[in-house]
Amino acid sequence: MADKVKEEIFKYVDLVKIGVEKQDPTVLGVLVAVGVVFLTLVLFLCFSRRGNKRSGVLLLGPCDSGKTLMFTRLVHHCYRTTYTSMKPNSGSYLVTSKNKSLSIMDLPGHERVRTQILEQNKQLARGIIYVIDSSTFQKEIKEVAEFLYTILSDSVISNSAPPILVACNKHDLTFVKGSKFIQTQLEKEMNTLRVTRSAALQQIDGASNNNTYLGKRNKDFAFEDLKPIKVEFVECSAQGKDAESEPDLKAVEEWLIKIA
Repeated sequence: MADKVKEEIFKYVDLVKIGVEKQDPTVLGVLVAVGVVFLTLVLFLCFSRRGNKRSGVLLLGPCDSGKTLMFTRLVHHCYRTTYTSMKPNSGSYLVTSKNKSLSIMDLPGHERVRTQILEQNKQLARGIIYVIDSSTFQKEIKEVAEFLYTILSDSVISNSAPPILVACNKHDLTFVKGSKFIQTQLEKEMNTLRVTRSAALQQIDGASNNNTYLGKRNKDFAFEDLKPIKVEFVECSAQGKDAESEPDLKAVEEWLIKIA
């Protein structure tokens, strides 16, 4: 059986050789078609490998929002007392239902370093979790909105369009604002920021910059207008009621499964 197959292969190779020598248009056409298919497969594999580099989920947000504890809960499945860090933390989150893993990267929220470190890691973002302290949101709304605006208007992020989850953290505390309220207030603040930043760009460039304008023109800012970027809001608690209790990160983990 094997000898017969080899014999047939050699026969076809000889036919191709003869066709090429005689410049047979049929044989040449077949060879070109095979070459195109092969080249297409090579390019597909190259782009697939490039796309796989975006396997990181960036944990972003202002200082004291609970990012590092959320990272510890997701990656190490435990509670640890955390402190403000000036360096990133990274680890793997296993999505067992899909037999996949995501690299979770907790980036510092300190104003002095966060933009620089985001610049170094933004190209890795398969998704972004923007963590907000729901208990201090109204007091810190300006900083929360400014950093989020910086993230959304970044050219690399807007072009790669990773899904973004706004995690309204610390919902184990009493009298905290819900995610719907936070979204509405953030949209109002982002609308004001859009006006001031667009005006500043016009003064610098002499014309508005379409690449940094968020949402739809002549319409109040809304997260739903940021397509193809999809922004979702959820309520969660990385802390739990005490050090021994379980956190409430179900909505965050469901989102991670969805993007894996």
